[in-house]
Amino acid sequence: MEYLKYFQYNSYVILSYFFISLIVLILNYISNDKLNKALFSSYRSSLLNPLTYLRFFTYIFGHKDWNHFINNFLYILLIGPMIEEKYGSMNLIYMILITAGVSSIINFIFSKNRILGASGIVFMLIVLSSFVNFSAGKIPVTLVLICLFYIIKEIKDGLLKKDGISHFGHLMGAICGCIFGFYFM
Repeated sequence: MEYLKYFQYNSYVILSYFFISLIVLILNYISNDKLNKALFSSYRSSLLNPLTYLRFFTYIFGHKDWNHFINNFLYILLIGPMIEEKYGSMNLIYMILITAGVSSIINFIFSKNRILGASGIVFMLIVLSSFVNFSAGKIPVTLVLICLFYIIKEIKDGLLKKDGISHFGHLMGAICGCIFGFYFM
């Protein structure tokens, strides 16, 4: 156990998010997707059901399969620690919760699809990353390019593809990231 002293838990929010999601993924495999359907997906259900409100936030921990999990967390583990260092752990928690809540409420109102996964959080982090070296009074060209490419791609994919991916959730994550970036500058 002496070798553990060489490791540092360097990004509390991002690493905790990773490990919670990993545990949920494993438990979901064991439950044959019942856990995701019960707690870790957001979908239109009765507003009288208290789980509806819980799922507005917990869906970000559920993932369809290992590939879905890895694709999201490669970005989160790459970008997240930098964002957590710049904005602070508590602010990052608030940003994640607000993005999850806004995305799931919009999905609840405008779609009958079930959403799960961290994709909206990924898009929020990607957009926020372009604010890291922001200078007062200047709009980063990287922000403009990221927003332009992602927004065009997500609108095109959302209109033309029927792939079961919540492209609207991606857009909401990007919009939240942009709002947070300007708010915290």
